[in-house]
Amino acid sequence: MNDWPEGWSGDRDERGRRDDGYGRGSAQAQPEGAQRMRHVQRQQPTRPAVPPPARRPGTPPPAPGVPPQQTQGPDAYGYDSGYNTGQVYGSPAGPGGPAQPPSGPGRPGRAPGPAPDWRKRIKVGSIVLVSALLVTSVATYFWADSKVRREVDLSKVIERPKEGDCTTYLIVGSDSREGMSDEEKKKLHTGSAEGKRTDSMMILAKCSSGNTMISLPRDSDVEIPSFVGSQSGKKFPAQGRRVKLNAAYAEDGPELLVRTVEHNTGLRIDHYAEIGFAGFANIVDALGGVELDIEEGFKDEKSGADFKAGKQTLNGEQSLAFVRTRYAFAESDLQRTKNQQKFLSALAGQAATPSTVLNPFELYPVLGAGLDTLIVDKDMGLYDMGQMFFAMKGVNGGDGVSMNMPISGQRGGNLVWDKAKVQQLVKQIQNDEKVTVRGN
Repeated sequence: MNDWPEGWSGDRDERGRRDDGYGRGSAQAQPEGAQRMRHVQRQQPTRPAVPPPARRPGTPPPAPGVPPQQTQGPDAYGYDSGYNTGQVYGSPAGPGGPAQPPSGPGRPGRAPGPAPDWRKRIKVGSIVLVSALLVTSVATYFWADSKVRREVDLSKVIERPKEGDCTTYLIVGSDSREGMSDEEKKKLHTGSAEGKRTDSMMILAKCSSGNTMISLPRDSDVEIPSFVGSQSGKKFPAQGRRVKLNAAYAEDGPELLVRTVEHNTGLRIDHYAEIGFAGFANIVDALGGVELDIEEGFKDEKSGADFKAGKQTLNGEQSLAFVRTRYAFAESDLQRTKNQQKFLSALAGQAATPSTVLNPFELYPVLGAGLDTLIVDKDMGLYDMGQMFFAMKGVNGGDGVSMNMPISGQRGGNLVWDKAKVQQLVKQIQNDEKVTVRGN
């Protein structure tokens, strides 16, 4: 029986088997051309016509040319495509089942991963934070250190007293108008005098027994000793000249001032720090002002002071007027030195707070405002400056003593120091003893 379609046959061999020529090659000289197979069509079963589903009342008729669509469920042959039924193919719920939510930690369908190692994360975060703080601190240190003006050479000071157990600073406020415009001079009531003079002087002794701040009135009667000129290098012998203390600064600058203070007190000065009018006002403004409690109001046209009693925040201009006023008081320079101590302690107390020191948005402006005009000795580093500010803060916080140099009377309008009290005061500081001497 022939299984091939009717009308189609091929050659047969001697055994009666059909030979179609494929797989055996051809005996003809030319290659055999491609042979075409007849297309066998199979009759496809036809589906019986299925009437469209009945339209629900109120449902609009389908658009012309669009055949009605089966929305859900199997057709007449039991075929269900899942289309429009919300089925997600490949869903573990199977045909027609709801889609499963994504798997993850704490969700079914996936094993939870390992718990995060919080100790390691905290350790790494701490290392990054500390490294960032260290880099910032080092960068700030070198930036600030490069701005300091180390112009005073204390090695030029001769015949110095012995070193004591406390660290002593000579802090000077000068009336230098360096870098100020005419408008700023007018605003701050500084005048336009050339050069610079001392407007305030005080000794700060940082001791383990307690810090002491001693104001030296500018009108103090002192003797100018022998000294070596800071510029010429020439030695000038002592002549027994007695002058006001601020005259020593005017004659040969910081080195002679240090030499004169040491000669008349017997106390060795370890460091020198000086700031001018502009730097003082800029620091106050950079801090956002300094809060001060003024016990009694006063007014002075020369300094521009006009204050009422009570707590108030002073800006740079007001602060400069407050520390410079002398003619509004009966005690003149003695009252002014008290005001200067009070203000500097409040300033240091605000500048040395963690909110300023640890906040770069406040620390950088403060350092930038003050360091440009701050003049110190060549051996004074940023650490020493920090110690100086914290010592002033300690005095304001009640951990030390704030006083004027003891005065015994006057000589030709100059204030004469009480020698006995001065010697006792110096001895207590040199030996790091609690200061019991009190001044005016």
